[in-house]
Amino acid sequence: MATWFLIIIYLAFISLGLPDSLLGSAWPVMRSDMGASLGAAGILSMVVAGGTIVSSLVSGSLLRRLGTGKVTLISCFLTAAALLGFSMAHSMIWLVVLAIPLGLGAGAVDAALNHYVAENYKAHHMNWLHCFWGVGATMGPMIMSYYIADHNSWRSGYAAVSVIQFILVFILLVTLPLWKRVAASRELERSQSGIQADRTESVTTSTEGKSKAKLISMNGVKPTLIAFLFYCGVEATVGLWGASYLVGAKHLSAETAAVWVSLYYGGITFGRLITGFITLKVHNRVLIRWGQLVAIVGGIILLLPLPTSLFSIGFILIGCGLAPIYPGLIHETPARFGSANSAKLIGYQMAVAYTGTTFLPPLFGVIATRMSISLFPFVTLALVILMMICVEKVNLTLKKQQHAES
Repeated sequence: MATWFLIIIYLAFISLGLPDSLLGSAWPVMRSDMGASLGAAGILSMVVAGGTIVSSLVSGSLLRRLGTGKVTLISCFLTAAALLGFSMAHSMIWLVVLAIPLGLGAGAVDAALNHYVAENYKAHHMNWLHCFWGVGATMGPMIMSYYIADHNSWRSGYAAVSVIQFILVFILLVTLPLWKRVAASRELERSQSGIQADRTESVTTSTEGKSKAKLISMNGVKPTLIAFLFYCGVEATVGLWGASYLVGAKHLSAETAAVWVSLYYGGITFGRLITGFITLKVHNRVLIRWGQLVAIVGGIILLLPLPTSLFSIGFILIGCGLAPIYPGLIHETPARFGSANSAKLIGYQMAVAYTGTTFLPPLFGVIATRMSISLFPFVTLALVILMMICVEKVNLTLKKQQHAES
């Protein structure tokens, strides 16, 4: 039963990933149909992320009232309906309106499932969970590329993804009773064997949850939150503007650019699949550091005067480099800051992460509109470096704290 439960969670994360990569790959074609500017995609991205911030902040109360199964089911239904609306929209106003339920549908389930896996499963399960997000994010541009190339219709691409989402809704509806049974089983296992016994590296020994003010003031929390801001900022910026950069600066066709962006998401997916096995032998902290270095190398490749065909390698390396960072940082939360604080803190991390998704890609859209889309690799590299500085500051702070307590 626990295995089936994990499969359902993985399917839910596929449904989260599918819509995330659609807009960026479709926008070079969509904006001409809508008569919109290049930077208008940033507005849609901001509305989606804004809805996600709201729903992630209220995820705790939603889970207490409805439970994880119902929250996941309702969220998936909201995204499926919003995507169907996208396929029929004929103006930017309707796209903005539909972006609201699209964002609301993603936030609560994201925070809920991340917290559950961080508390109850090993690090490799967290990486594989986000690997399945990457499966969805990789499928999105590939589906869109197919319909743009063979049917000259981005609308059909959105409709196809909506159908996939509705199939997942049906699966979640049928398996809804399983959530409560598995939750009761996991609670019994925790009470009997103490599932948190392996968290030996925790630097927080308090068994009581802290207030919001005290939680934010804990050593390492603020730079951790800022790291999430920059991580989601760079992940969303590459996904949203990568295709526009390839079309506008490198003069590739829209369908080819969509395929190359799918390679970026494929790098995230494959990277998380592999790091899921590597975490059995290597600590999350090491994987996060190496991932940041690989992403920096990918950004440098985009800056070099290389043949255009080699830029796909840069996108793949950025994706592979980003792969272990997000799940690794989330999974370290209970160990670094205490299990009693992890539920609240992961909710805050989700909210700050989506703040990065909300504001940084649209900010680059403004810059690209007023200056040049060619600045894309410079901005990407800068965001990765800023994220790395924040992560290393957390490592240094917690290392000093551990030495002081020993």
